[in-house]
Amino acid sequence: MSKLDRLDIKQLRVFQALIREENASKAANHLGLTQQAVSEHLKKLRNVFGDRLFLRKTNGFIPTPFAQQLSISVDKLLIDFQILLSPINFDPKTISGTFVIAATDYAQQVVLPALIAKIRLQSPHLKLIVRDFEIDNLDDLMQSGKVNLAIAFPDYIPDSYPLVKLFEEHHVCVTSARSSFLKSAYSLADVANYPSIIASPSRPNFKGSIDDWFAQFGLKRNIVISAPCFSIVPMYLETTDSIAFLPSRAIKGLNLVEIPLDKTPDKFDVIAAWHPRYNEDALQKWVISMLDVE
Repeated sequence: MSKLDRLDIKQLRVFQALIREENASKAANHLGLTQQAVSEHLKKLRNVFGDRLFLRKTNGFIPTPFAQQLSISVDKLLIDFQILLSPINFDPKTISGTFVIAATDYAQQVVLPALIAKIRLQSPHLKLIVRDFEIDNLDDLMQSGKVNLAIAFPDYIPDSYPLVKLFEEHHVCVTSARSSFLKSAYSLADVANYPSIIASPSRPNFKGSIDDWFAQFGLKRNIVISAPCFSIVPMYLETTDSIAFLPSRAIKGLNLVEIPLDKTPDKFDVIAAWHPRYNEDALQKWVISMLDVE
């Protein structure tokens, strides 16, 4: 009997669940199987591929290097099977399952509320997972199918990924309404010297995206606080006498005062991206069509 004759779709689904959950009990619950059934399928997979595939750890499994590489092909095969069995006319009202979105803190504030509202209204049986954007692990997460869609900035996305531009954004310099820095006129040198707060979601350091722009004018910012996300910075501005550069759409409705500058930082794009193998997936296409593109 050939290896192909010894392999079936259920075994591949067990493999995919173990890759994602790294735990036999969670994989069994996800698939509606018993742990014994999962173990039996795993035994058959090990025999077919001649590899242990998963090694035990304290609270579950860890995939072998071969299994990690194999997961890319398995995900593609299962997506192709889903496309083969999907109705010709895609109906979001009948779709179930889970869709995972990785988004920056900014995108979670500005982009996702409207997107999630549309998806919930039109596809009530589809479950959504929103996870923080992990710039260092994004490619692995999307290759393994653990993330379906990423919403971020172009510099964070691999060049080979398809993407759609959602809108153009720019930074504004802001401070609290009680700040001692409020006055009628400002020079860029003044602003560089003021105590500044930055948001550094991907890596905790004192370097922000505006620093290169200041450097063009021979200036270096006086950064005194580095925060892990954009959303917390306005609160810090309220309690400290400082300034910050924040995306314009992230400060709407907040009690902040814009500091007018005679020069403005470069504009940047906000985009949505996905792994190339999802290009023909009906659900992927539909979710992307729900995005507000300006």
